[in-house]
This record gives sequence, C-alpha cells and structure tokens, in this order.
Amino acid sequence: MDIDGKGDSMEELKGLQISALDDDDDDEEIAVDEDDSEEVEDDDDEEAVILGFVEKPEHSWSLLRQHFPSKAGGVPAWLDPDNLPSGMSCVCDICGEPLQFVLQVYAPLVEKDSTFHRTLFVFMCLSMNCLLRDQHEQWKHHPDKQSRSVKVLRCQLPRANPFYSSEPPKGNANDKPLTPGAPLCNWCGTWKGDKFCSSCKAARYCSQKHQVMHWRSGHKLECQRLRLSPQLSESDACNGGIAQIETQKVASKSLWPEYEMKNEHESEYNTEMSGDDVHNNNSLVSRNRIDDPMKSLLDNFEGDGDKKSWASFQERIAKASEQVLRYCRSATSKPLWPMLGGRPSKADIPRCSYCGGDLCFEFQILPQLLYYFGVKNDADSLDWATITVYTCEASCEGVGYKEEFAWVQLSTSTNFP
Repeated sequence: MDIDGKGDSMEELKGLQISALDDDDDDEEIAVDEDDSEEVEDDDDEEAVILGFVEKPEHSWSLLRQHFPSKAGGVPAWLDPDNLPSGMSCVCDICGEPLQFVLQVYAPLVEKDSTFHRTLFVFMCLSMNCLLRDQHEQWKHHPDKQSRSVKVLRCQLPRANPFYSSEPPKGNANDKPLTPGAPLCNWCGTWKGDKFCSSCKAARYCSQKHQVMHWRSGHKLECQRLRLSPQLSESDACNGGIAQIETQKVASKSLWPEYEMKNEHESEYNTEMSGDDVHNNNSLVSRNRIDDPMKSLLDNFEGDGDKKSWASFQERIAKASEQVLRYCRSATSKPLWPMLGGRPSKADIPRCSYCGGDLCFEFQILPQLLYYFGVKNDADSLDWATITVYTCEASCEGVGYKEEFAWVQLSTSTNFP
C-alpha cells in the first residue's frame, strides 16, 4: 500500500484523513457572529464534509495507538506515548479536577512530512457548572489566561519517528509500537502516572485525587498483598501504571463507553434516502432514539431566528442522524451552527499561541454523542448544542502536545452561574 496516497491511507489507517488543501485563498471565513446576517444566509454553500459515526469495535486491539485510531470514550490512544501532556493541560481550569477523555480524531495532513501522523484529542470536565463558566470565559477577547473546562490537544509526527514503524500497520493483533510509552494513571488510564503509591510503590497516579479514589475502591487490599510479596511488588514497580501497548482495564468506572469512530462522506447522504438506508441497517439504536437529544434542544430555542437556524441545521443533520462529528478542514470551511446566538465572530477566535498564525475550523462535535455516552437528560447533566474545534492553520511543529481552541455553543436558555 502506498501510504502517501490519500484514498488508500484513509482506508488502511481508518482515520479521518483529509485531502490536500487549496490554501491559496486567504479569504478565511472561520465563523460568523449573529450580526453577520449575510454570512448566515450563505450556509448553503456546502464544503466537502466527512461525518463521524461511532460503533463498538470488532476487535479491542484496533483502538490501540499503533493502529492510529479515531475513537470516542474510554481512554486516549496517545500518538506520542512519551511526551505526554502535564500540568494545567490535564485539569479543568475552573474546578481543578482531571479532565475526562471525550474523543480523538486521526487527521494527518498530506502536504508536509511533519504531519504524516496527526491526531487531535478532546477532553472536558464532567461538571455542567464548569461548562457554563467555560462558555462565559470564551467570550473574553483573548485574555492572557482563559479558564477552560474543554481542551483540545494536537500531536503530530513525521513518518520516521521513534515510536512507530515507517510501514503501515498490518491491521491485526500482531502490530506493535516500537516503544512501551510512559506509564499511565492506574485510576483513569488517561494522564501520565508520575506519582507512586507510597506503600506498594507499584501503582501510579496522575493526581492525589485519583490515588484516593483508587485506594477507596479496592487498592487498599491490593496494596497490602503487594507489600506482603516483595518480589511481586518490585516487578509491578518496574511495570507500574497502565501500559500503552495492550488493552488494559482501568480502575475508574466513570469513563464513558469506548467506541470506534467510522467516517463517511456527507455527499453519500445527499440523495433522498428512506429510513432503511444502509447505515441505519447497521445502527446501534433506532433513529428515533438518536433524534431525542436533538429535539430537546428545540424546546430551548427562542424567537424566529433560532427556529430558522435550527430548521436548517436539522435538515442537514437528518440526512445521517447518527453522526456525532462533522469534519471539514479548509481555509473557508465553517461549522454547522444549531442556533444564531452563541456563535463566535472572527475576533473571538484567537491566533495560535505557539506560532502566532491563524486558526481554522477543523471539526465539530454534535450532542448525539451524549446519548452514546449514556449521559442522562437531567437539569444538571452535561449538555451542549455543539462544540467546534479550531486548530493552527499551519499545524505548526513542536515536540509533544499543543493546545488548540474549542468553542462551546450551549442552548439559548442556559444561564451563566
């Protein structure tokens, strides 16, 4: 297989790989404000959009990092397994709790070698109160420090790198990475386990809170066993934490269910289709169940403007109602907004905090994902209208993970705390 080929690499790597971009046009239209009425009416000029759907993986090994997956829920499959995020990148800026993994999108860019492998990771706090505060913070025009509860991290690698073979994966359980990677937290399996249990010296944690939660959930007994078996304890200390090579169970029961993300071009759904189309035949739940979270948004809309925007949004989404993600990276691509209110203007989108260049829209997460995650429709449950992700247009280079920008649109009835 020619991994440089656009179509072949999309199939083999199962990622949301994009085609070469037409970057010559600098007339960037990142997003529109509710005052930009002419641009709002211009949403019919459709870009080529890739839709993301979630389904349970046929093989658990297919979601390991050496297969470069796009996935939702569970734990991240870190692209760079050694230079993991640390410090404030891992926690909610509002409450200080470790963030939970939402999804990752494998989206290499073919125009330069440094982005041969490229993955975007989305994390968020489980608190709706923090999400409300987050929305308030994003309206501040580029302060030195915004307090965010939704964070996006970008990682990219050239074809020749220390972690993976330069040859494409074979697509079976025999694929292995070249290095084991840094040990992860035994509780969440998400963040780097740079703290040890002081008793057994084997279990690793990303934070004191996760150490306490693991202790209360059963590590107390396991810790005693390890202390009574010095040889076992020494062995576990050498291999402590969650490994990144094989599928491992984590102690936390609060992670969202894990899914593989499959992608299809929206153009395949542009013809009139019955409710028994190909994708719905393989669906996890009925179409009516998927539509429930979307219909609940309509109850919160106020005024004809929002209802008109919602009608346009719903007409486009209804072509493939199970989609949880919409991907379209180009200098002129725009999100599909459910409402008029709560959209960013161009001035609200910051510049890249690393190279100072422009950010461009890359993908958006739809509220249907909450259904698959089993999030309840309670007053204080996590909810959003859409989460849009903007990334460095140049995909600037650097080691490890770079933080990008997320914009959260909530329903119009939502009030700030």
